Amino acid sequence: MYDPSMRVLTVLELLQEREQISGPELARRLEVSPRTVQRYVARLQDLGIPVEGKRGVGGAYCLKPGFRLPPLMFSGEEALSLALGLKALHYLGLTALAPAAQGAGAKLRRTLPDALRADMEALEDAVQLDAESWVVSTDAALLATLLSAVRESRAVRFAYRSRLDEASVRDVDVYRAAQYGASWYAVGHCHARQALRCFRLDRMVNLELLDDTFTPPEGFDVLEYLRTTLPATPQSQHISVWLGAVPNALRGRVSNWGTELSEEGGGTRLKAQREHLEAFAAMLLGLGCEVRITQPPQLREAFGALARRCQVLAELPYLQANSAQGAAL
Repeated sequence: MYDPSMRVLTVLELLQEREQISGPELARRLEVSPRTVQRYVARLQDLGIPVEGKRGVGGAYCLKPGFRLPPLMFSGEEALSLALGLKALHYLGLTALAPAAQGAGAKLRRTLPDALRADMEALEDAVQLDAESWVVSTDAALLATLLSAVRESRAVRFAYRSRLDEASVRDVDVYRAAQYGASWYAVGHCHARQALRCFRLDRMVNLELLDDTFTPPEGFDVLEYLRTTLPATPQSQHISVWLGAVPNALRGRVSNWGTELSEEGGGTRLKAQREHLEAFAAMLLGLGCEVRITQPPQLREAFGALARRCQVLAELPYLQANSAQGAAL
């Protein structure tokens, strides 16, 4: 559950952003009950924040006129970067941070001049990040505890359920945490296995910090470890192709999930593991560069299937036109 004190601060940010805001709207935006909103407002009043309430139909909360906290100042690029980052929390599976994102967004809008505020609001309306269908939801409080363990080099203990549905309790020296593919992972030395292991955060429960400390290895690359360690699905194919473009021209256009790019012969050697070869073949076509397939043979078949579908689509308007003319005759 998200920290209630952060929700109280979010109420303050929303009140500073608006001249007034109703209790039901606050409840909707914070995903709590109206009674809980009343407790948050009472807490702000106890802290000396002059929150005033209007009763009756159309009642709302507002700050006493003239009250403002000192604003933070951002440049235009900083403001737009922060706005986009706040929207990306859902993409990262950190939906539990939605109340904090609301408060940060309100603070950001309040500090901006009118022109930049309009740009930020336009960005929020125009940009959509639709990854919720595949990103695994992650407990933000659990992630925060893990990051504290990493920062303080303290061991943690948690209950864990493996992908084979086996339950265990682990003590782990966590070196790093990272998002990889659709999930968040913690990687470190597992005391039970006496070896380096990775653990999915959505399979952890009852996480606690221990007093034991450790010395992490220097320069540990958690993403490289995950790329080379995580098992592929039984249906995955090992792919190796040569692309007629340098690696820098491909970065950002090719997913880095389970993918390795290396310079070779004036182009790029791409190695990956994928289950859906036809979708991967379509992505390669979209790069607009030469493609040479090394493996697997099934990738050539996927290109053939795409070619047949493209041929049908290319002829479809002609067939429809002739069909319409035949019907008229």
